[in-house]
Amino acid sequence: MSAIIVNFCPTGMVPTKDDSAHVPVSVSEIVEQVHEVWEIGITVAHLHARAEDGRPSASAEIYARIFDGVRKHCPELVICASTSGRGGVPLEERRAVIDLRPDMCSLTLGSLNFSTEASVNPPETIVALAARMKECGVHPELECFDLGMINHGKYLVRRGLVEGPRYWNLLFGNVAGYQATLAQMGVALAEIPEGDLVGLAGLGRSQLPVNAIAIAQVLGVRVGLEDNIWWDNERTRLATNRELLERVHALMRLQGHSLMTAKAFGEHGFYNAQRFSRV
Repeated sequence: MSAIIVNFCPTGMVPTKDDSAHVPVSVSEIVEQVHEVWEIGITVAHLHARAEDGRPSASAEIYARIFDGVRKHCPELVICASTSGRGGVPLEERRAVIDLRPDMCSLTLGSLNFSTEASVNPPETIVALAARMKECGVHPELECFDLGMINHGKYLVRRGLVEGPRYWNLLFGNVAGYQATLAQMGVALAEIPEGDLVGLAGLGRSQLPVNAIAIAQVLGVRVGLEDNIWWDNERTRLATNRELLERVHALMRLQGHSLMTAKAFGEHGFYNAQRFSRV
């Protein structure tokens, strides 16, 4: 039996209440849904903040309230905060959440286009975010949507801006990135340095097949409404975060795998060293 890292992404920046009533946007909703799936079993929570009107926010104050609520109910959970480049957020605002010293923060390793907008991540911004994470003891979640981003990540490793242990999050199915085919997934995985941990994500209709392939290969799996709000490919029924997580657990049981606990992952080196001495 092998342990699977389950990376839970409940909210993201795109889905709204108009898209699905199941998307958590308020602080209390996000905390409640993380707590709900924590009791089922997750390793990491990849968190985004939303303003009172439901729009994406980089507010450190909102993030702090989310972190406090999650830590109260899920004290061992590894918390990963977003530093997303969508929406034209200035560097200082993107960097503010790092100063809260979560265990991890996302680090998208290049600029990219989505279907309706761009995520802008110039080299100097990536370096500044990586440097601040290193100063604060925050481990980067190395987000890659194409092979160039993996190359850039390895470049940062060579420069000493990203140290071990390392966790790579490879996202498949974006219109301007690599697709959820066995060929493209295999090429991407072959580029990850030996000994590093890696998880796979599938966007939209790609979520379920990528979940299944990741579990079959004993890799990390990312799941949640951030990446896909639908239960089925025909889009006849909206999913809940709980349902998507339960399906991942069913796939794990079918293939004889268990969950890597948050404590095990954190003690592998992914907890922020200051997490137990925060004021």
